[in-house]
Amino acid sequence: MTALKAHEVARFVTRPNLDRGICLAYGPDAGLVRETGQRLAQRFAGSDADSMNLLVLEGAELDADPSRLAVEAKTVSLFGDRRVIRVRNAGKSLAPALAELAEEPGDAVIILEAGNLLPRDALRALVEKSPHGRALPCYPDSDQSINELISNTFSTAGIAADPDAIASLRDTLGNDREVTRRELEKLVLFASETKRLTRDDVLTLCADNAALVLDQIIDAVGAGHPSNLDAALERAVAANVAAQQILGATLNHFATLRRWRTEVDGGKSPGQVLDGARPRPHFSRRAGMERQLRLWSDAALAMALDRLQLAVSESRRHYDLQLTLAKRGLLAVCLIAAER
Repeated sequence: MTALKAHEVARFVTRPNLDRGICLAYGPDAGLVRETGQRLAQRFAGSDADSMNLLVLEGAELDADPSRLAVEAKTVSLFGDRRVIRVRNAGKSLAPALAELAEEPGDAVIILEAGNLLPRDALRALVEKSPHGRALPCYPDSDQSINELISNTFSTAGIAADPDAIASLRDTLGNDREVTRRELEKLVLFASETKRLTRDDVLTLCADNAALVLDQIIDAVGAGHPSNLDAALERAVAANVAAQQILGATLNHFATLRRWRTEVDGGKSPGQVLDGARPRPHFSRRAGMERQLRLWSDAALAMALDRLQLAVSESRRHYDLQLTLAKRGLLAVCLIAAER
């Protein structure tokens, strides 16, 4: 089998363990699929976008003439270098034309970019079975991968970001790697002279103030205000804030609340706990945070975290219903607070 795990893709792109064959980038994160295809093309053909050894084709072109792919792959480069063919929006109609190349690719590297393919899809199955193939799944970023991407981007640019700026940025970024890259590039350009980023910078520059919408959702859930939650969710949908992003931010908030609640149960006042928090909550939310710490017990927070984790799991399994499942989970936790 030559199917990589999602966490292995970045390492493969940096150091591919084949010099000819077929690479298939596929998955629901279209931005990450495109980024993976582009990075592989640069890795094999060089950073020159006009490289004579790189040919970029659209899947629709090959649907009309499937045999062209084999012809192009077997064409000898005029410069004697490796032939690199990048196919965007590849479809299952390419599978028959790729069958021979999967067994003997010659001196060519074929990079395919496709959507979210099931294991039984002909294109994915062909590449996974080939000794000269690598199937590269591209799924939406996890909290860990987003943190690593933020950290690496700012570190490379020599930018110091305040801790609450990082937290706000993490909550703002969605599930499309291409959008995430654009937001990070915008912040790097903004801080190119000062080499410093604050939370206000992030909220001013990034994606329709999605972090503010997330704060409104979180505070409505934590305080037990269903009507406020409904209004905030409508604003989030209008701003194209992803359901997984909403659930992730809420889950992180309740995990933090539970950690703080442990300190309150140990004898500290809510105010003392917030004074010692790093990063400190924004001043505009401090009073609400104190109320939530008084409202929620450790047992209730454990129950809320279990319910939110269930919503995350269900929404990942049922992609088409993720917004409905997210709303249901958030309302369930909100009602726990309302009954206290």
